[in-house]
Order: sequence, then C-alpha cells, then structure tokens
Amino acid sequence: MARFNKLQVLDAIVRTGIVPVYYNGDADVAKRVLKACYEGGIRAFEFTNRGDFAQDVFAELSRYAALECPEMILGIGSIVDAPTAALYLQLGANFVVGPLFNPDVARVCNRRLVPYTPGCGSVSEIGFAQEAGCDLCKIFPAGSVGGPSFVKNIKAPMPWTMIMATGAVEPAEDNLREWFKAGVTAVGMGSKLFPKEAVSTGGWHIITALCRNAIGYIQKARGGA
Repeated sequence: MARFNKLQVLDAIVRTGIVPVYYNGDADVAKRVLKACYEGGIRAFEFTNRGDFAQDVFAELSRYAALECPEMILGIGSIVDAPTAALYLQLGANFVVGPLFNPDVARVCNRRLVPYTPGCGSVSEIGFAQEAGCDLCKIFPAGSVGGPSFVKNIKAPMPWTMIMATGAVEPAEDNLREWFKAGVTAVGMGSKLFPKEAVSTGGWHIITALCRNAIGYIQKARGGA
C-alpha cells in the first residue's frame, strides 16, 4: 500500500522539480543511493523495474525508505503492463512511471488513487493519457522527441499540461534552465546524477551534492519559486 496519497506525491514532484531514476540489483547499494538523494533534498525517487527480481529489491527499499527516509516518496518506473503495476502497488509504490502509455495501467492506478506518469512522444499520446486521468505525463525520450522546443510547442495550445522530461536531462544549470523555461513541471534524471565512480567507490556525498545543486538550479530557473 502507498504511504502517500496522490496529492502529496504530485506536490512533492512539483515542489522539487526532479525525480531521480535509478536501478541497481544490489539492495544495499540502492539504499545508499536513496539515502544520498534524500540528504540532497530529493523527495520523490523512481526505482526502475529493469532487472531480474527487481521486485525483491524494491520491497526492501520500500521498507528502508519508511524507516530511514520518512519523507521520501518511492515510486516504480519502467512499467509497461497492468499486472506488473499491481505487483508494485502491493509492495508500496507511491507512483508508477512507464516508457509508454497503457490504459490498463491507468485503470489499476486510478483504482488506488496512485499517480501514473506514462511516457508519451506526441501531442495525441499526451491527450489520450490525460483523458485516462494522468495528471503528469512524461515525454520520453525527451531529447529525441524534440527537446525543450517540443515542450514549449505543446504548452502553447495545451497550457494545462504537466510534463516531466526524461532523457537528455543533466544536473547542469544551463540544461535545467532550458527545460524549465520551456515549461516542464519536473525532470526525470538517471545516469548523470549517479556517476559510476561515485557508486563503485561509495562516494555518496557526490550524489548528494549533485542532487542539492540540481534543486538549486531548478529553483533559480523558476525565478526562486
């Protein structure tokens, strides 16, 4: 069962403007990364369903977050079908993210009032997702579908649209400024936020600093809001 309700989840994502996207088959490493992000100010974290027995790692991470990172909202990503979404909801996922839009996943999440953020690559896909109750839509891969220009062009005729850009996003001031000035609600960020050397050597402070800096850049891009 989710620990946070839909409004709390969306508020945290909107407020911080960033959702780290991470997978590791080692639960201990995943916990360290989660904690490092938490200490850097992150309050919504997407663990991805990308490896064998990922659900076991997620279950352990979910319990850990509740005890050690009580304000962290843990979600699951890379979900493409309803049965998998239901599995992770039982394990405590507070939000569900996918690389594509699947109406069946929307139905499962809506039934539990859990936010579903599907991956969309066109205006029509975003429209269909919104009809299915998806408040926040992910453009993916963001760099390939048109980048910040795509976001700006969507927001013109559909200004109510809430977009999370994932792909081609970096924890750099220029990059984040471009995305937020275009009108994104938030960004999803993966490997650039987790340098391989930092993870392999236990340099968790590096991840914490990258998260803290990214949040600062986002606030600056928003005009200090």
